Amino acid sequence: MKLAATIKKDILILLRDRVGLLLMFLMPLFLVLIVTSIQSSTFDIVGKNRISVLICNKDTGRLSKDFVHALDTSGMFKLTYIGTTVTSQQITEEIRSKDYVAGVLIENGFSGQLQAAAKQTSGKALQSFGLEGDTTTASMPVGENTLNLYYNPVIQQSLKLSVKGVLNSAVQIIQSRETLKDLYFSINEAPMPDSLQNEMLRNNANIKEIQVGTGNEKIVLNASQHNVPAWTIFAMFFVVMSLGSNIVKEKSSGSFIRLKTLPTNYFVALLSKQITYLAVTFLQAFIIFFTGIYLFPLIGLPALQLPQDIIGLIIVTLISGWCAVSYALCVGVFAQTQEQANGFGAVSIVILSILGGLMIPSFIMPESFKPLMAISPLHWCLQAYYGLFLEGGTLRDVGINILSLIIITFTLQAIVLLELKRKKLI
Repeated sequence: MKLAATIKKDILILLRDRVGLLLMFLMPLFLVLIVTSIQSSTFDIVGKNRISVLICNKDTGRLSKDFVHALDTSGMFKLTYIGTTVTSQQITEEIRSKDYVAGVLIENGFSGQLQAAAKQTSGKALQSFGLEGDTTTASMPVGENTLNLYYNPVIQQSLKLSVKGVLNSAVQIIQSRETLKDLYFSINEAPMPDSLQNEMLRNNANIKEIQVGTGNEKIVLNASQHNVPAWTIFAMFFVVMSLGSNIVKEKSSGSFIRLKTLPTNYFVALLSKQITYLAVTFLQAFIIFFTGIYLFPLIGLPALQLPQDIIGLIIVTLISGWCAVSYALCVGVFAQTQEQANGFGAVSIVILSILGGLMIPSFIMPESFKPLMAISPLHWCLQAYYGLFLEGGTLRDVGINILSLIIITFTLQAIVLLELKRKKLI
């Protein structure tokens, strides 16, 4: 009866905290929607959404047209052609004003340069075969002064390297084709048939894609599978804003002292808060997962695919929620004012989420920071969820992550009890 009454009291206090409820439920939903929308378009940028690129071709040769055609058929670019008389300054202004990712300027002499380089390469090859070949043809390095790439400074380095990679591949394919044609003509004194060119330059390797995971189920990897679990964890730990403030309020209002005069124990109050807010974290996860499954497809986002081990998902959610509640209790017990609880709680969760890999993937984190990931409970929560959502694993496969979370939770609980005892509140 005492526990039920205390839980009822905590629920009423929680319902009065409208700002806390907004932070715990609406904010994570907006974060999930916004971040998933952005990353979904990033995931599909090569497939569905092509990169907008300006093309200015000042060269009148055949190879420059082949080069532009290769870019157009690569499937990566949406080409926009501008006049052949524009200047570098005009290209720069066009990219800036219309948000193009990049611009390609093909200068006059591009075709001649590729042909010269191909003839020189074929001549060296003929000489290595013991045949006569011309290796004296002067040629500048391909790309110098004849092929210029302008890129928007706001794009990431990885995207810029991808664009450069496609440009280099297109140039190499065209130069290789010219080299083969020169070799064939020098040996056979006849033009190389187009069918033979296509067969020799066929560069589509037979690559079998194998998804690495612990389970046999093939999971569809998309922005929803990555973001929904991550921001669910973030939402759980943000209960520190409500629970931490409530504990500080009880301390400052003298509720702790009054509880000591009643025929009950403060452990009942602690248990009540943990049960109440554990239910809150579980409800947060349910709402966010429900949104990912049913709302995302309605607004054009990929639907969340739940793992096969639903029991494992429930257990991971409960343990993650319990860890979040324990952290909030720890912050509330040590904070002296509500401002301290809110400020430290919010900032610490952001820091722990960064260290845990929620905001920055762990594989791009500096080596000096990676040992700190082990102290972030959000890291172990994320790894447990990813083991279920992305790798198709079961509860047994994420056992080490659950064990780490339990150790961190018990440590936080012990710290809370020791601090309350030191302050003679229990």
